[in-house]
Amino acid sequence: MSRIKKILFTDQSGNGRAPMAAALFQKMYPNAGIEAFARGLVVSFPEPMNQKVEAVMAGGGIIWENFTSTPLLDEEITEDALVLVMDERQKEHAIKAFSNATVDNTYVLSKYVGEELDIMDPYGGNLQAYGICFEGLKETLGKLQARLEEDIER
Repeated sequence: MSRIKKILFTDQSGNGRAPMAAALFQKMYPNAGIEAFARGLVVSFPEPMNQKVEAVMAGGGIIWENFTSTPLLDEEITEDALVLVMDERQKEHAIKAFSNATVDNTYVLSKYVGEELDIMDPYGGNLQAYGICFEGLKETLGKLQARLEEDIER
């Protein structure tokens, strides 16, 4: 699909929107030739997936067994990697904290596909809020293949 071989979906803690995005990407694009990973910007210790994230993913037919949050590492951000964060604040944090993260490989997911609004953060909300986030991610990721193909042509 592109020179991109891995996408590092990244959120603050690595156990909410990032695993939803990574799992959805793998389900939607199984033959893309791109690996998808969930990473966190601030992971002090490995944590299981947020229970509400796990529930909405299961409702969408996605089971991710034995998940634990993993911190984003500078050495993962290689020339064939794309870092997709969930909001502008996370983008700024990643670019400041990781020398390999640049404006050329680190983007807010929604902006990368041409949307105006960031992916909502359901943290602290009810199961319905997590479901809305899941559906929003699915819609946003539906536009990702076209954007990656555009990058090939550039």
